[in-house]
Amino acid sequence: MDQLVDLVYSGRSGWQEAAVRRAFSDAFRERYVKVPDIESRSNGERRFQLRVNSHIEAGATPFAALVAPDQPPSGPYGGMSLVFFPPDQADDGSEPTPCLVGMVVGTHGMAPDDLILGKPGHARKCAAIAQWQRATGVFRTAWAKQDPTRTDLRLPDVIRKGLSAWQGALDEYGQLLYLILEPPRSEERADSRAALRDCLASLCDLFFDERGIETKAAHARDAHRLRDQWLDHLLPGVDETRIANLLRYRRFVVVEGPPGTGKTRLAYEVLRTRYDGCGRVIQFHPGTTYESFIGGLGPRTGSGGGLAFEPVPGHLMQACEAARSDPGRRYLLVIDEINRADLSKVLGEAILLFEPGESDRSVRLAYDFAGVGDSLSLPPNLDVLGTMNSADRSIAILDIAVRRRFAFVPLYPQRSVVEQHGGTRMNEAFTALLRLFVEHAGPEAMSLMPGHSYFLAPDDRADAALQTQLRPLLDEYLAQGYVAGFANEVKAFIDTFAATRSALSADA
Repeated sequence: MDQLVDLVYSGRSGWQEAAVRRAFSDAFRERYVKVPDIESRSNGERRFQLRVNSHIEAGATPFAALVAPDQPPSGPYGGMSLVFFPPDQADDGSEPTPCLVGMVVGTHGMAPDDLILGKPGHARKCAAIAQWQRATGVFRTAWAKQDPTRTDLRLPDVIRKGLSAWQGALDEYGQLLYLILEPPRSEERADSRAALRDCLASLCDLFFDERGIETKAAHARDAHRLRDQWLDHLLPGVDETRIANLLRYRRFVVVEGPPGTGKTRLAYEVLRTRYDGCGRVIQFHPGTTYESFIGGLGPRTGSGGGLAFEPVPGHLMQACEAARSDPGRRYLLVIDEINRADLSKVLGEAILLFEPGESDRSVRLAYDFAGVGDSLSLPPNLDVLGTMNSADRSIAILDIAVRRRFAFVPLYPQRSVVEQHGGTRMNEAFTALLRLFVEHAGPEAMSLMPGHSYFLAPDDRADAALQTQLRPLLDEYLAQGYVAGFANEVKAFIDTFAATRSALSADA
Protein backbone atom coordinates (compact mmCIF):
# COMPACT_ATOMS: atom_id res chain seq x y z
CA MET A 1 0.00 0.00 0.00
CA ASP A 2 3.01 2.32 0.03
CA GLN A 3 2.25 3.22 -3.59
CA LEU A 4 -1.17 4.55 -2.60
CA VAL A 5 0.28 6.43 0.36
CA ASP A 6 2.67 8.18 -2.02
CA LEU A 7 -0.24 8.96 -4.35
CA VAL A 8 -2.28 10.49 -1.52
CA TYR A 9 0.63 12.72 -0.51
CA SER A 10 1.36 13.74 -4.11
CA GLY A 11 -1.67 16.05 -3.87
CA ARG A 12 -2.94 17.83 -6.95
CA SER A 13 0.48 18.24 -8.56
CA GLY A 14 0.95 14.47 -8.91
CA TRP A 15 -2.46 13.80 -10.42
CA GLN A 16 -1.61 12.43 -13.88
CA GLU A 17 -3.67 9.49 -15.10
CA ALA A 18 -0.75 7.20 -15.90
CA ALA A 19 0.82 7.75 -12.48
CA VAL A 20 -2.51 7.23 -10.71
CA ARG A 21 -3.23 3.99 -12.54
CA ARG A 22 0.29 2.72 -11.93
CA ALA A 23 -0.02 3.33 -8.18
CA PHE A 24 -3.30 1.42 -7.94
CA SER A 25 -2.09 -1.37 -10.19
CA ASP A 26 1.12 -1.94 -8.20
CA ALA A 27 -0.73 -1.91 -4.87
CA PHE A 28 -3.51 -4.26 -5.97
CA ARG A 29 -1.35 -6.79 -7.80
CA GLU A 30 0.74 -7.11 -4.68
CA ARG A 31 -2.16 -7.62 -2.24
CA TYR A 32 -5.13 -9.26 -4.02
CA VAL A 33 -5.80 -12.45 -5.94
CA LYS A 34 -6.31 -12.29 -9.72
CA VAL A 35 -6.41 -8.54 -10.04
CA PRO A 36 -6.44 -7.58 -13.74
CA ASP A 37 -4.21 -5.01 -15.41
CA ILE A 38 -5.59 -1.58 -14.50
CA GLU A 39 -2.79 0.61 -15.79
CA SER A 40 -4.79 0.95 -18.99
CA ARG A 41 -8.52 1.54 -19.42
CA SER A 42 -9.04 -2.17 -20.18
CA ASN A 43 -9.82 -4.05 -17.01
CA GLY A 44 -9.26 -7.62 -18.20
CA GLU A 45 -11.49 -9.83 -16.05
CA ARG A 46 -13.48 -6.71 -15.13
CA ARG A 47 -13.98 -7.72 -11.52
CA PHE A 48 -13.99 -4.00 -10.80
CA GLN A 49 -13.20 -0.79 -12.67
CA LEU A 50 -10.79 2.03 -11.93
CA ARG A 51 -12.04 5.44 -13.06
CA VAL A 52 -9.49 8.28 -13.24
CA ASN A 53 -10.38 11.88 -13.98
CA SER A 54 -7.06 13.67 -14.34
CA HIS A 55 -8.39 17.03 -15.53
CA ILE A 56 -7.01 19.55 -13.04
CA GLU A 57 -7.98 22.79 -14.75
CA ALA A 58 -9.91 25.37 -12.75
CA GLY A 59 -13.42 24.28 -11.90
CA ALA A 60 -12.81 20.58 -12.58
CA THR A 61 -13.05 17.90 -9.89
CA PRO A 62 -10.34 15.31 -10.50
CA PHE A 63 -10.70 11.95 -8.76
CA ALA A 64 -9.81 8.28 -8.84
CA ALA A 65 -12.59 5.82 -8.06
CA LEU A 66 -13.01 2.06 -7.77
CA VAL A 67 -16.45 1.23 -9.17
CA ALA A 68 -18.55 -1.74 -10.22
CA PRO A 69 -17.20 -3.60 -13.30
CA ASP A 70 -20.30 -3.28 -15.45
CA GLN A 71 -20.51 0.52 -15.36
CA PRO A 72 -19.70 2.66 -18.44
CA PRO A 73 -16.03 3.67 -18.79
CA SER A 74 -16.88 7.37 -18.59
CA GLY A 75 -19.68 9.63 -17.45
CA PRO A 76 -22.00 9.04 -14.51
CA TYR A 77 -21.89 5.64 -12.78
CA GLY A 78 -23.80 3.91 -10.00
CA GLY A 79 -23.12 1.70 -6.99
CA MET A 80 -20.57 1.61 -4.19
CA SER A 81 -17.30 3.39 -4.89
CA LEU A 82 -13.98 4.00 -3.11
CA VAL A 83 -12.75 7.46 -4.11
CA PHE A 84 -9.65 9.66 -3.84
CA PHE A 85 -10.03 13.44 -4.30
CA PRO A 86 -6.92 15.63 -4.69
CA PRO A 87 -7.21 19.12 -3.14
CA ASP A 88 -8.70 22.04 -5.07
CA GLN A 89 -5.40 23.90 -5.26
CA ALA A 90 -1.77 22.87 -5.62
CA ASP A 91 0.36 23.08 -2.48
CA ASP A 92 2.01 26.40 -1.68
CA GLY A 93 5.10 24.61 -0.41
CA SER A 94 4.46 25.04 3.32
CA GLU A 95 2.58 21.87 4.22
CA PRO A 96 1.42 19.20 1.75
CA THR A 97 -2.32 18.83 1.31
CA PRO A 98 -3.10 15.14 0.80
CA CYS A 99 -5.96 13.61 -1.12
CA LEU A 100 -9.28 13.19 0.61
CA VAL A 101 -10.33 9.53 0.81
CA GLY A 102 -13.84 8.20 1.17
CA MET A 103 -16.70 5.95 0.11
CA VAL A 104 -19.41 7.31 -2.16
CA VAL A 105 -22.63 6.30 -3.88
CA GLY A 106 -22.42 6.90 -7.64
CA THR A 107 -24.44 9.74 -9.10
CA HIS A 108 -26.64 7.20 -10.96
CA GLY A 109 -27.83 5.69 -7.68
CA MET A 110 -27.21 2.53 -5.68
CA ALA A 111 -27.58 -0.04 -8.48
CA PRO A 112 -25.87 -2.41 -9.10
CA ASP A 113 -24.72 -2.41 -5.45
CA ASP A 114 -28.04 -1.75 -3.77
CA LEU A 115 -27.81 -5.03 -1.86
CA ILE A 116 -24.37 -4.13 -0.51
CA LEU A 117 -25.27 -0.54 0.38
CA GLY A 118 -28.58 -1.57 1.93
CA LYS A 119 -27.07 -4.15 4.27
CA PRO A 120 -26.62 -3.02 7.88
CA GLY A 121 -23.15 -4.57 7.78
CA HIS A 122 -21.69 -2.20 5.20
CA ALA A 123 -22.67 0.91 7.14
CA ARG A 124 -21.54 -0.75 10.38
CA LYS A 125 -18.09 -1.52 8.98
CA CYS A 126 -17.64 2.00 7.63
CA ALA A 127 -18.62 3.47 10.99
CA ALA A 128 -16.17 1.16 12.77
CA ILE A 129 -13.33 2.17 10.44
CA ALA A 130 -14.10 5.86 11.03
CA GLN A 131 -14.20 5.34 14.79
CA TRP A 132 -10.93 3.40 14.64
CA GLN A 133 -9.22 6.23 12.78
CA ARG A 134 -10.57 8.85 15.19
CA ALA A 135 -9.13 6.82 18.05
CA THR A 136 -5.65 6.88 16.49
CA GLY A 137 -5.52 10.65 16.93
CA VAL A 138 -3.67 10.94 13.61
CA PHE A 139 -6.48 11.58 11.13
CA ARG A 140 -7.85 15.11 11.09
CA THR A 141 -11.37 14.05 10.06
CA ALA A 142 -12.97 10.61 10.20
CA TRP A 143 -16.74 10.54 9.65
CA ALA A 144 -19.32 8.00 8.49
CA LYS A 145 -22.96 8.53 7.57
CA GLN A 146 -25.39 6.45 9.59
CA ASP A 147 -27.16 5.20 6.46
CA PRO A 148 -25.22 5.23 3.15
CA THR A 149 -28.46 5.01 1.17
CA ARG A 150 -29.65 8.43 2.42
CA THR A 151 -28.27 10.39 -0.51
CA ASP A 152 -30.86 13.07 0.20
CA LEU A 153 -29.03 14.19 3.34
CA ARG A 154 -26.55 17.02 3.19
CA LEU A 155 -23.05 16.68 4.56
CA PRO A 156 -23.11 17.96 8.16
CA ASP A 157 -21.87 21.54 8.39
CA VAL A 158 -19.40 20.71 11.14
CA ILE A 159 -17.71 18.21 8.81
CA ARG A 160 -17.87 20.37 5.71
CA LYS A 161 -16.35 23.42 7.39
CA GLY A 162 -13.22 21.49 8.28
CA LEU A 163 -12.62 20.35 4.70
CA SER A 164 -12.14 23.65 2.90
CA ALA A 165 -9.31 22.25 0.75
CA TRP A 166 -11.78 19.96 -1.07
CA GLN A 167 -14.82 22.22 -1.47
CA GLY A 168 -15.06 21.40 -5.19
CA ALA A 169 -15.47 17.70 -4.48
CA LEU A 170 -17.89 18.36 -1.61
CA ASP A 171 -20.01 20.70 -3.71
CA GLU A 172 -20.38 18.03 -6.40
CA TYR A 173 -20.47 14.83 -4.34
CA GLY A 174 -21.08 15.89 -0.73
CA GLN A 175 -24.52 14.29 -0.40
CA LEU A 176 -23.22 11.05 -1.93
CA LEU A 177 -20.22 10.64 0.37
CA TYR A 178 -20.93 8.30 3.27
CA LEU A 179 -17.39 7.83 4.60
CA ILE A 180 -14.81 10.63 4.75
CA LEU A 181 -11.22 10.28 5.94
CA GLU A 182 -8.87 13.26 5.91
CA PRO A 183 -5.27 12.02 6.19
CA PRO A 184 -2.70 13.82 8.36
CA ARG A 185 -1.06 16.73 6.57
CA SER A 186 2.53 15.97 7.44
CA GLU A 187 3.95 12.75 6.07
CA GLU A 188 7.22 13.35 7.90
CA ARG A 189 5.84 11.77 11.06
CA ALA A 190 6.33 8.02 11.05
CA ASP A 191 2.93 7.37 12.56
CA SER A 192 1.24 9.44 9.83
CA ARG A 193 2.39 7.20 7.00
CA ALA A 194 1.79 4.02 9.00
CA ALA A 195 -1.73 5.10 9.98
CA LEU A 196 -2.56 6.13 6.41
CA ARG A 197 -1.18 2.89 5.03
CA ASP A 198 -3.33 0.84 7.43
CA CYS A 199 -6.39 2.93 6.66
CA LEU A 200 -6.02 2.60 2.89
CA ALA A 201 -5.44 -1.15 3.17
CA SER A 202 -8.58 -1.50 5.29
CA LEU A 203 -10.69 0.48 2.84
CA CYS A 204 -9.42 -1.49 -0.15
CA ASP A 205 -9.94 -4.76 1.75
CA LEU A 206 -13.51 -3.70 2.49
CA PHE A 207 -14.22 -2.76 -1.13
CA PHE A 208 -12.77 -6.00 -2.51
CA ASP A 209 -14.31 -8.20 0.18
CA GLU A 210 -17.75 -6.85 -0.74
CA ARG A 211 -16.97 -7.90 -4.33
CA GLY A 212 -15.66 -11.35 -3.39
CA ILE A 213 -12.03 -10.60 -4.27
CA GLU A 214 -9.66 -12.34 -1.88
CA THR A 215 -6.46 -11.12 -0.27
CA LYS A 216 -3.32 -13.06 -1.18
CA ALA A 217 -2.08 -15.55 1.38
CA ALA A 218 1.07 -13.49 1.97
CA HIS A 219 -1.08 -10.56 3.12
CA ALA A 220 -3.81 -12.52 4.93
CA ARG A 221 -2.21 -11.96 8.35
CA ASP A 222 -2.06 -8.21 7.76
CA ALA A 223 -5.68 -8.15 6.57
CA HIS A 224 -6.78 -10.03 9.70
CA ARG A 225 -4.78 -7.63 11.88
CA LEU A 226 -6.47 -4.59 10.39
CA ARG A 227 -9.93 -6.13 10.48
CA ASP A 228 -9.45 -7.04 14.14
CA GLN A 229 -8.44 -3.45 14.93
CA TRP A 230 -11.55 -1.82 13.50
CA LEU A 231 -13.75 -4.68 14.70
CA ASP A 232 -12.60 -3.93 18.25
CA HIS A 233 -14.19 -0.49 17.81
CA LEU A 234 -17.39 -2.12 16.62
CA LEU A 235 -17.47 -4.33 19.72
CA PRO A 236 -15.55 -2.31 22.34
CA GLY A 237 -14.61 -3.97 25.58
CA VAL A 238 -15.27 -2.68 29.08
CA ASP A 239 -12.95 -3.36 31.99
CA GLU A 240 -13.10 -2.85 35.74
CA THR A 241 -11.13 0.38 35.57
CA ARG A 242 -13.60 2.07 33.22
CA ILE A 243 -16.59 0.99 35.31
CA ALA A 244 -14.91 2.08 38.55
CA ASN A 245 -14.03 5.50 37.07
CA LEU A 246 -17.57 5.95 35.78
CA LEU A 247 -19.01 5.03 39.18
CA ARG A 248 -16.72 7.55 40.78
CA TYR A 249 -18.15 10.41 38.69
CA ARG A 250 -21.69 9.23 37.93
CA ARG A 251 -22.37 6.92 40.93
CA PHE A 252 -25.26 5.16 39.18
CA VAL A 253 -24.26 2.89 36.29
CA VAL A 254 -25.89 0.07 34.31
CA VAL A 255 -23.81 -2.39 32.27
CA GLU A 256 -25.97 -3.74 29.45
CA GLY A 257 -25.34 -6.43 26.88
CA PRO A 258 -26.45 -9.78 25.45
CA PRO A 259 -26.29 -12.95 27.54
CA GLY A 260 -22.90 -14.49 28.07
CA THR A 261 -20.78 -11.34 27.96
CA GLY A 262 -19.78 -11.49 31.62
CA LYS A 263 -21.85 -8.61 33.01
CA THR A 264 -22.43 -10.25 36.39
CA ARG A 265 -18.83 -11.41 36.62
CA LEU A 266 -17.63 -7.88 35.86
CA ALA A 267 -19.88 -6.46 38.58
CA TYR A 268 -18.53 -8.93 41.15
CA GLU A 269 -14.97 -8.10 40.14
CA VAL A 270 -15.59 -4.37 40.51
CA LEU A 271 -17.04 -4.98 43.99
CA ARG A 272 -14.11 -7.20 44.97
CA THR A 273 -11.18 -5.27 43.51
CA ARG A 274 -12.35 -1.64 43.51
CA TYR A 275 -14.48 -1.58 46.67
CA ASP A 276 -12.58 -4.25 48.65
CA GLY A 277 -15.82 -6.20 48.99
CA CYS A 278 -17.60 -3.33 50.72
CA GLY A 279 -21.12 -3.74 49.41
CA ARG A 280 -23.84 -6.24 48.60
CA VAL A 281 -25.33 -8.00 45.59
CA ILE A 282 -29.05 -8.41 45.00
CA GLN A 283 -31.02 -9.62 41.99
CA PHE A 284 -34.18 -8.16 40.55
CA HIS A 285 -36.97 -10.36 39.18
CA PRO A 286 -40.61 -9.84 38.16
CA GLY A 287 -41.66 -10.21 41.82
CA THR A 288 -39.43 -7.40 43.07
CA THR A 289 -41.53 -4.62 44.57
CA TYR A 290 -41.16 -1.17 46.08
CA GLU A 291 -41.57 -2.75 49.51
CA SER A 292 -38.73 -5.23 49.03
CA PHE A 293 -36.32 -2.69 47.53
CA ILE A 294 -37.15 0.58 49.32
CA GLY A 295 -39.16 -0.61 52.31
CA GLY A 296 -42.69 -1.32 53.47
CA LEU A 297 -44.83 -3.13 55.94
CA GLY A 298 -43.80 -6.68 56.79
CA PRO A 299 -45.34 -9.32 59.12
CA ARG A 300 -43.96 -10.21 62.51
CA THR A 301 -45.22 -12.47 65.27
CA GLY A 302 -47.27 -10.45 67.73
CA SER A 303 -48.28 -11.13 71.29
CA GLY A 304 -50.39 -14.20 71.76
CA GLY A 305 -49.04 -15.79 68.57
CA GLY A 306 -50.88 -13.48 66.21
CA LEU A 307 -49.38 -11.52 63.33
CA ALA A 308 -48.65 -7.83 63.36
CA PHE A 309 -47.17 -5.57 60.70
CA GLU A 310 -44.30 -3.16 61.10
CA PRO A 311 -42.11 -1.11 58.71
CA VAL A 312 -39.28 -3.27 57.33
CA PRO A 313 -36.32 -1.64 55.51
CA GLY A 314 -35.69 -2.85 51.96
CA HIS A 315 -32.40 -3.49 50.21
CA LEU A 316 -31.78 0.18 49.42
CA MET A 317 -32.39 1.34 52.99
CA GLN A 318 -30.10 -1.38 54.29
CA ALA A 319 -27.39 -0.35 51.84
CA CYS A 320 -27.77 3.29 52.92
CA GLU A 321 -27.36 2.40 56.57
CA ALA A 322 -24.33 0.20 55.85
CA ALA A 323 -22.71 3.02 53.86
CA ARG A 324 -23.38 5.57 56.61
CA SER A 325 -21.84 3.29 59.21
CA ASP A 326 -18.42 3.71 57.54
CA PRO A 327 -18.40 7.08 55.74
CA GLY A 328 -14.69 6.82 54.98
CA ARG A 329 -15.23 3.94 52.50
CA ARG A 330 -17.25 3.76 49.32
CA TYR A 331 -20.08 1.24 49.34
CA LEU A 332 -21.40 -0.53 46.23
CA LEU A 333 -24.90 -1.90 45.77
CA VAL A 334 -24.95 -4.31 42.81
CA ILE A 335 -28.36 -4.95 41.24
CA ASP A 336 -28.12 -7.94 38.94
CA GLU A 337 -30.71 -8.27 36.13
CA ILE A 338 -32.00 -4.78 36.86
CA ASN A 339 -34.38 -4.83 33.89
CA ARG A 340 -36.28 -7.91 35.06
CA ALA A 341 -38.31 -5.69 37.39
CA ASP A 342 -40.40 -2.64 36.55
CA LEU A 343 -37.83 -0.14 37.79
CA SER A 344 -40.17 2.84 37.72
CA LYS A 345 -42.56 1.11 40.11
CA VAL A 346 -39.79 -0.37 42.24
CA LEU A 347 -38.15 3.03 42.78
CA GLY A 348 -41.32 5.03 43.20
CA GLU A 349 -40.63 8.53 44.53
CA ALA A 350 -37.07 7.43 45.40
CA ILE A 351 -36.15 7.98 41.75
CA LEU A 352 -35.49 11.60 42.74
CA LEU A 353 -32.53 10.43 44.84
CA PHE A 354 -30.69 8.94 41.87
CA GLU A 355 -29.22 12.19 40.64
CA PRO A 356 -25.43 12.34 40.29
CA GLY A 357 -23.98 15.29 42.16
CA GLU A 358 -27.11 15.77 44.28
CA SER A 359 -26.44 14.04 47.62
CA ASP A 360 -28.61 16.32 49.78
CA ARG A 361 -31.97 15.23 48.36
CA SER A 362 -34.46 13.28 50.46
CA VAL A 363 -37.95 11.86 50.01
CA ARG A 364 -40.72 11.42 52.57
CA LEU A 365 -41.58 7.81 53.42
CA ALA A 366 -45.02 6.44 54.19
CA TYR A 367 -43.85 4.92 57.48
CA ASP A 368 -41.36 5.57 60.25
CA PHE A 369 -38.62 2.96 59.86
CA ALA A 370 -36.50 2.02 62.85
CA GLY A 371 -33.02 3.55 62.49
CA VAL A 372 -34.05 5.44 59.35
CA GLY A 373 -37.00 7.61 60.25
CA ASP A 374 -39.68 8.80 57.89
CA SER A 375 -37.37 10.20 55.19
CA LEU A 376 -34.78 8.63 52.93
CA SER A 377 -31.62 10.06 51.38
CA LEU A 378 -28.64 8.42 49.71
CA PRO A 379 -25.28 8.87 51.46
CA PRO A 380 -22.58 10.36 49.20
CA ASN A 381 -20.41 7.24 49.54
CA LEU A 382 -23.09 4.88 48.13
CA ASP A 383 -22.77 3.83 44.47
CA VAL A 384 -25.15 1.61 42.49
CA LEU A 385 -24.11 -0.75 39.67
CA GLY A 386 -26.76 -2.61 37.69
CA THR A 387 -26.52 -5.28 35.00
CA MET A 388 -29.05 -5.50 32.20
CA ASN A 389 -29.62 -8.29 29.68
CA SER A 390 -30.32 -6.61 26.35
CA ALA A 391 -31.82 -9.84 24.98
CA ASP A 392 -34.60 -9.92 27.59
CA ARG A 393 -37.43 -8.03 25.91
CA SER A 394 -40.08 -9.08 28.42
CA ILE A 395 -39.45 -6.10 30.70
CA ALA A 396 -37.15 -3.29 29.61
CA ILE A 397 -36.03 0.02 31.07
CA LEU A 398 -37.94 2.43 28.88
CA ASP A 399 -38.65 5.25 31.30
CA ILE A 400 -36.71 8.29 30.11
CA ALA A 401 -36.45 9.59 33.68
CA VAL A 402 -34.74 6.36 34.70
CA ARG A 403 -32.38 6.35 31.73
CA ARG A 404 -31.34 9.93 32.42
CA ARG A 405 -30.24 9.09 35.94
CA PHE A 406 -28.15 6.02 35.12
CA ALA A 407 -25.10 5.90 32.87
CA PHE A 408 -25.55 2.98 30.46
CA VAL A 409 -22.41 1.17 29.31
CA PRO A 410 -22.68 -1.50 26.56
CA LEU A 411 -20.72 -4.71 27.00
CA TYR A 412 -20.24 -6.69 23.80
CA PRO A 413 -18.86 -10.17 23.08
CA GLN A 414 -15.07 -10.15 23.09
CA ARG A 415 -13.27 -11.97 20.31
CA SER A 416 -10.01 -12.00 22.30
CA VAL A 417 -11.62 -14.02 25.10
CA VAL A 418 -12.74 -16.73 22.68
CA GLU A 419 -9.31 -16.81 21.02
CA GLN A 420 -7.66 -17.27 24.41
CA HIS A 421 -10.00 -19.78 26.04
CA GLY A 422 -11.97 -21.49 23.27
CA GLY A 423 -10.94 -24.35 21.03
CA THR A 424 -10.58 -24.27 17.26
CA ARG A 425 -14.18 -25.22 16.56
CA MET A 426 -15.52 -22.65 18.99
CA ASN A 427 -13.39 -19.95 17.41
CA GLU A 428 -14.77 -20.92 14.00
CA ALA A 429 -18.34 -20.84 15.31
CA PHE A 430 -17.88 -17.49 17.06
CA THR A 431 -16.30 -15.90 13.98
CA ALA A 432 -19.06 -17.22 11.70
CA LEU A 433 -21.87 -16.02 13.99
CA LEU A 434 -20.24 -12.64 14.59
CA ARG A 435 -19.87 -12.06 10.85
CA LEU A 436 -23.49 -13.03 10.40
CA PHE A 437 -24.66 -10.47 12.98
CA VAL A 438 -22.30 -7.77 11.71
CA GLU A 439 -23.52 -8.21 8.13
CA HIS A 440 -27.26 -8.62 8.65
CA ALA A 441 -28.43 -7.50 12.10
CA GLY A 442 -30.19 -4.18 12.49
CA PRO A 443 -29.30 -1.85 15.38
CA GLU A 444 -31.57 -3.62 17.88
CA ALA A 445 -30.72 -7.15 16.79
CA MET A 446 -26.98 -6.43 16.93
CA SER A 447 -27.26 -6.18 20.71
CA LEU A 448 -28.41 -9.83 20.74
CA MET A 449 -25.13 -11.31 19.50
CA PRO A 450 -24.47 -14.13 22.00
CA GLY A 451 -21.63 -13.45 24.39
CA HIS A 452 -18.21 -15.05 24.41
CA SER A 453 -19.05 -17.37 27.33
CA TYR A 454 -21.07 -19.53 24.91
CA PHE A 455 -17.87 -20.27 22.96
CA LEU A 456 -15.29 -21.18 25.61
CA ALA A 457 -15.47 -24.98 25.43
CA PRO A 458 -12.45 -27.01 24.23
CA ASP A 459 -12.72 -28.98 21.00
CA ASP A 460 -13.78 -32.23 22.67
CA ARG A 461 -16.81 -30.49 24.22
CA ALA A 462 -17.57 -28.01 21.47
CA ASP A 463 -20.44 -29.91 19.82
CA ALA A 464 -22.18 -30.53 23.14
CA ALA A 465 -21.83 -26.88 24.18
CA LEU A 466 -23.11 -25.58 20.86
CA GLN A 467 -26.08 -27.94 20.95
CA THR A 468 -27.11 -27.56 24.59
CA GLN A 469 -26.15 -23.95 25.33
CA LEU A 470 -26.01 -21.85 22.16
CA ARG A 471 -28.73 -23.49 20.07
CA PRO A 472 -31.55 -22.99 22.65
CA LEU A 473 -30.73 -19.27 22.74
CA LEU A 474 -30.78 -18.96 18.94
CA ASP A 475 -33.98 -21.03 18.75
CA GLU A 476 -35.57 -18.58 21.20
CA TYR A 477 -34.43 -15.63 19.07
CA LEU A 478 -36.09 -17.27 16.05
CA ALA A 479 -39.29 -18.13 17.93
CA GLN A 480 -39.68 -14.61 19.30
CA GLY A 481 -38.90 -12.97 15.95
CA TYR A 482 -35.88 -11.10 17.31
CA VAL A 483 -33.81 -11.99 14.22
CA ALA A 484 -36.63 -11.99 11.66
CA GLY A 485 -34.61 -9.95 9.19
CA PHE A 486 -31.94 -12.65 8.85
CA ALA A 487 -33.68 -15.78 10.15
CA ASN A 488 -32.49 -17.91 7.23
CA GLU A 489 -28.87 -17.06 7.98
CA VAL A 490 -29.34 -17.97 11.65
CA LYS A 491 -30.98 -21.26 10.70
CA ALA A 492 -28.11 -22.04 8.35
CA PHE A 493 -25.64 -21.35 11.16
CA ILE A 494 -27.53 -23.76 13.43
CA ASP A 495 -27.49 -26.43 10.74
CA THR A 496 -23.75 -25.95 10.24
CA PHE A 497 -22.50 -25.63 13.81
CA ALA A 498 -25.22 -26.55 16.29
CA ALA A 499 -27.28 -29.29 14.63
CA THR A 500 -28.26 -32.34 16.64
CA ARG A 501 -25.58 -35.01 16.23
CA SER A 502 -26.06 -38.73 16.72
CA ALA A 503 -22.62 -38.94 18.31
CA LEU A 504 -23.73 -36.47 20.94
CA SER A 505 -26.73 -38.63 21.80
CA ALA A 506 -24.49 -41.70 22.01
CA ASP A 507 -22.07 -39.95 24.37
CA ALA A 508 -24.95 -38.95 26.59
